[in-house]
This record gives sequence, C-alpha cells and structure tokens, in this order.
Amino acid sequence: MRPLPTTPESLLPLVLAAFAETPDARLRQLLASLTTHLHSFVLEHQVSQAEFERAVAFLVGIGQATGETKNEVILAADLLGVSTLVALLNNPGAGGHDSDAALLGPFWRANAPVLEAGASIACDSTAGVALEVSGTVADAEGRPLAGAEVDVWQASPVGLYENQDPQQPEMNLRGRFRTDAEGRYRFRTVFPAGYPVPTDGPCGELLRAQRRHPFRPAHLHFMVSKPGCKVLITQVFPENTEYLDSDPVFGVTTALVGRFEAASGPLPARLRRDFTLAPGETVFPHPPIP
Repeated sequence: MRPLPTTPESLLPLVLAAFAETPDARLRQLLASLTTHLHSFVLEHQVSQAEFERAVAFLVGIGQATGETKNEVILAADLLGVSTLVALLNNPGAGGHDSDAALLGPFWRANAPVLEAGASIACDSTAGVALEVSGTVADAEGRPLAGAEVDVWQASPVGLYENQDPQQPEMNLRGRFRTDAEGRYRFRTVFPAGYPVPTDGPCGELLRAQRRHPFRPAHLHFMVSKPGCKVLITQVFPENTEYLDSDPVFGVTTALVGRFEAASGPLPARLRRDFTLAPGETVFPHPPIP
C-alpha cells in the first residue's frame, strides 16, 4: 500500500510519485515541475478554500467565454505576459532589427485571401487614412527570399477586427502576399487604430481588479513564412501611438516600434518594414479563432 498524506507538505512527494510512470519524458518533466510550483505557491501563500474556488471559477470562465469571435484563454495568457515570454524565448532575433517576434494574439485567422502585390486588404467601405506598406524578406545571410508568404491582419480604424464587427465583410483587413524574385512585398490598407482587449469576460474582471486599462496601442500583425525557415510572427507599432508603454498584453518591444511616414495631401502614409527569416522547421500556429 502506498503511503498516505499526513500533512500538507507530505502530499507533493506522493503526487510526483504517481507521475513517475508517464512514458513521455518531456510531459513527465513539465507536469512534475508545474505541480511542484503550484504546491509551493499554495503553501507559501496559505491559499484559502474561497480563493481556490475563485481561481477554479476563473479557469472555467475563460474556457466558457472562448468562442468563434474571441479566445479568452489566449487573452488570459496575453494579460499575464506569458504569450510574449514564450514568443521571445522561442524566437530570438533572426539577425535583423525588424525581425523580433511578438505574440500571435487572439484574432489571427488561417486562410486569409491571397492577393496580388500592391492590392488593398481594406474593402471599399473601410474609411480611414490610406497606408502603403512595403519591404523585403531575406534569409539569415541577407539573401532575398522569393515566394515567401507575408500574412497580414489588423483592426479597423474603429478598433475592431472583422470577426468582431458585423459591419465589416468577411476577411476585411486580412490578406496574404507573396514576395517577388527580389524578396519584395507591398500592399495597401488603412492606418490601424488602437483598441481595448475584450473586457466582457473573466479577463475584463481581472483587469478591473488590478486597475489596469484594456487599451492596446495601434499595430499591424505580420506572419512571414517560407519553407525551410522558422515562421516569424511579429507586430509593428507606430512610434507616436498611445499606450506604447502600457500595453496590457506586454506586446511592445523596442524593435517592434516602426517609423510610419505621415500622409501628406494626396500621398498616403507609408511604412517600410524588412524581415529576416531564420532557418528551421516551418510550423504554423493553431488559429485562436476559426
């Protein structure tokens, strides 16, 4: 018969022993470490039954609040800084200042339309300041990558992604572009706007309890890929946009702040952004929403 716990401190060794036969060594390691940290946390802070029940309700709530228009679980990871931590840990700069990774966020959708170079991702009814975006994609040696895919998405000038807004057509402000023989890409859009992260679920309650604001700075999302290279997931923020130093999801790093040329008369605003891809396995993330 296995030993039985007699004190709070005596429980952890029994739990870890139960994990010992887990065949997957990495799963065994991660579960043992996570459980050790959880037990230490509970003991250190003498977590009450009411606090435990509140934590369980939060976890249940973020699952129940996840659906076709938002992923509350990803949002929780974002608000705790975990998404950015994992992105930075697993994607050190590929050799170019503009190629720092960023969190994926809860609004990427797979299979955005493939568009011709120079096309607009904004439907005709999307009002806003015109913006032209261009740049190059290169490998770690600086050689241009032809046929690389540049997947872009953004919120509208009113601060909503198309899946959140019934006034926008399907896949508005989303598109995929292929680089030419010299590694160049370009597209047209409208200037992005900042927006609040969703606050109608448990994550909103968490922000209010912490007296934190929900507003993300304006940004463009990019996912750049090419077979034989690691997928680069990144964002670009205008240098003069609000909330750069208080992004609730901790997604802004110095390298992700870009220089947007302001619109002038009939000329649109402009952004030049070059990307460097590191060699490695081409693995795409699981879409947070359909």
